[in-house]
Amino acid sequence: MKHYSEEHQWVQVDGDTVMVGVSSFAAEELGEVNFVELPELGAMIAAGGALCVVESVKAASDVIAPVSGRVVEVNASLAENPGLLNDSPEKDGWICKLSQVPAAELAALMDEKSYQRFLHGDKP
Repeated sequence: MKHYSEEHQWVQVDGDTVMVGVSSFAAEELGEVNFVELPELGAMIAAGGALCVVESVKAASDVIAPVSGRVVEVNASLAENPGLLNDSPEKDGWICKLSQVPAAELAALMDEKSYQRFLHGDKP
């Protein structure tokens, strides 16, 4: 099950790690992505801080980390094919995997139904 942040990132728990990416909404807002600066392996990421940098035809943007954790894997495919972020943002276009993610931060994220209400301006 995916969880979403108000900054339009998603996380999916997979055992002791979480996979992180941008939502379809965010991918559409970014425009055509032509470069992704992936986070460093082993880096400690803080929730609310910059996870990575994405450059599109519109602008360069920081992707905000929805949760804290240590980077244990990056999606190297994005370096060769940054368009994956547009074509498959919630599957093949994932950005990285984090470990040591605080349970309280995961619990604070929205489920998919709540995120859809958030996108459409509905009150929970």
